[in-house]
Amino acid sequence: MKKLLSHGPLLIVIAALLWGVDGVLRRSLFTLAPIIIVFYEHLIGLLLILPMLFKTQKKEILTSKEWIAILWISLFSGLFGTLWFTTALVKVQFIPFSVVFLLQKLQPIFAATAGVILLKEKVGPKYLGWALLAFIAAFFVTFKNGIVNFETGAGTITAALFALGAAFAWGSSTAVSRYALKKHSDTLITGLRFFFTTIFAFVGVYALGQGAMILSPTTPQLGRLVVIALSTGMFALWIYYKGLKQTEAKVSTILELAFPMTAVFIDIFLYKTVLAPTQYIAAAVLMFAIYNVSKIGLAKNK
Repeated sequence: MKKLLSHGPLLIVIAALLWGVDGVLRRSLFTLAPIIIVFYEHLIGLLLILPMLFKTQKKEILTSKEWIAILWISLFSGLFGTLWFTTALVKVQFIPFSVVFLLQKLQPIFAATAGVILLKEKVGPKYLGWALLAFIAAFFVTFKNGIVNFETGAGTITAALFALGAAFAWGSSTAVSRYALKKHSDTLITGLRFFFTTIFAFVGVYALGQGAMILSPTTPQLGRLVVIALSTGMFALWIYYKGLKQTEAKVSTILELAFPMTAVFIDIFLYKTVLAPTQYIAAAVLMFAIYNVSKIGLAKNK
């Protein structure tokens, strides 16, 4: 087991495969409000990791900047990212299941954009070119043959925007997550993220007017949420953080492509949904553009 946990690339592949099937588990909870799902997912994950969090928290001391980083990750990556991703999956009647996952791979572009805005980093013409190509490809991934069906246009755009919102929330948190992981254990960062996200989600339940539904999950639904926590939720994030500490970013970028590709196969074999040829071509272009964006970002950090 120790040998497995020391193999960073393998851990990232496992996490990516788990995230690829996450939509299957999450989609079955469509009767619950997305914020309720997010709250219980993080509460259950927190309860599972809490014993280990107590042990590591006593040994590690965080600076004020690191606490701010944890709060940022918890709010944007934990709450907003998960909430918008779940909302997009709830709306899959407007766009195919796999499109949600493919759009999520725009995450590196949002990460770089956040760096420009927050860290005053500069981007060159090559980056802008690949980023523009990625967004054009994302449009053709979302809309079959590049044509908006105005009968479901509003729903399609809404679903796609929630998927893009999740990509933004997770992407903007990438640099912050790496900063927090730099001097601390993956268990501590995972545990604290789940602790604060649970609090934020609880507040969100009432802020979004869902307080009366907080006890609405049935026993089978709670069982499904436990399965999510033990597989695609807390556990997947924990092993991903563990793998990321041992794996170069340029390698991780390639390995994470197992995430949307898994969703494409699930869409075909489980939901019998086959995308148009233009959508598959656009997906390939999107993956290639994102790979080149990641290479440019890596070269700047050398």
